[in-house]
Amino acid sequence: MLEPTRDVDTPAAGADDPYNAALTHLKRAADLLELSPGTYRMLARCKRELIVHFPVLMDDGSLEIFTGYRVQHNLTRGPGKGGIRYHPQVNLREMRALAMWMTWKCAVVDIPFGGAKGGVVCNPKEMSQGELERLTRRYTTEISPFIGPTSDIPAPDVYTNEQTMAWIMDTYSMHSGYTVPAVVTGKPLSIGGSEGRSEATGRGCVVVMQEAARHFGLELGKSKVAIQGFGNAGSVAGHYLAQAGAKVIAVSDSRGAVCNTKGLDVVKLRQHKAQTSTVAGFAEAEDIPAKEVLEMECDFLVPAALEGQITARNASQIRAKVIAEAANGPTTPEADAILENNGVVILPDILTNAGGVVVSYFEWVQSLQKYQWSAEQVNEYLGGFMTKAFHGVYATAKERKVDLRTAATLVAVSKVTEATRTRGIYP
Repeated sequence: MLEPTRDVDTPAAGADDPYNAALTHLKRAADLLELSPGTYRMLARCKRELIVHFPVLMDDGSLEIFTGYRVQHNLTRGPGKGGIRYHPQVNLREMRALAMWMTWKCAVVDIPFGGAKGGVVCNPKEMSQGELERLTRRYTTEISPFIGPTSDIPAPDVYTNEQTMAWIMDTYSMHSGYTVPAVVTGKPLSIGGSEGRSEATGRGCVVVMQEAARHFGLELGKSKVAIQGFGNAGSVAGHYLAQAGAKVIAVSDSRGAVCNTKGLDVVKLRQHKAQTSTVAGFAEAEDIPAKEVLEMECDFLVPAALEGQITARNASQIRAKVIAEAANGPTTPEADAILENNGVVILPDILTNAGGVVVSYFEWVQSLQKYQWSAEQVNEYLGGFMTKAFHGVYATAKERKVDLRTAATLVAVSKVTEATRTRGIYP
């Protein structure tokens, strides 16, 4: 039995800490795979961690100092790949966890990337467009020695979007002296983005849910669904679930939650949120406490917000039959054990929300080739990648007699370990 790697650089965190969760998932897979202690220690550590502190001139003339991160976990299978988030709670341990999960996510869907993640500690809801642009360009300048189309390719994440990626691409290109579209993915179509990228995470999540429904005796078109988080991933998943005939009965975001047991009109709800910046107050639904969305009696629960939402404190209150993790790390290991004991199936994040990075890979290929694919091509290839990945994970779960999260981690860690063995240790 391998001992957990102690994080001597950062104070110990609580049970809900995402980095502890990531290490717990890795340790279980490493034990089952009988990895050597050295291999385990290598996979438990991030290859490179950059912390930057930089000034930004605010609209009122004041100078604010922001802290940013870019963490690369493992680059054995290819360049680093991972989003950049702007959020007040961004911290190094979160970045480490998300970078590690990105390594496993890229491996489980078999695309040639390693894992990375970045972020800036800020509240973008309180910043103007000009302030966000200046912050983005300065942050890009600070991390530019470590990113690039063959080394580390950022993408949008929480509270960043295609405009953020455009600023990053432009700033990096100005430093290079020529246009480098492949330095980021999730760009606007006008500067080399890909058809289907903005919808990819939600669409890929629904593909996995469809495959899971077939294997677990459910019919997606007759299912009741609750969604926590109604940003890009959650709202798109809700849209395609409604199109498939599912009844979305409850939705929450950072400012409120609504419920209609007869089914929400997702199209109208998305329009309402676009106009008001929240789902709260939707005329065709009842406002409810946000925590009740997680506890709804339903067939599928889709956590599509931040990590650490389902914990030992509330796991016993979950009444969904299946949890489809559209967010990164929404369920803690302690909650996993409670949910498994209660018969709840978990479709793990490194599989379920991998649609975004799959289409990011497609975009990267298109940017390098200077050739645009059609939306039909992108969606067909995405469906193929996600379906194949689900069946690989499901087969491993059956063969190993483990839950789907452990199976997905086994698939991913096996691929990274094999790549490491094949490449060898330099020098």
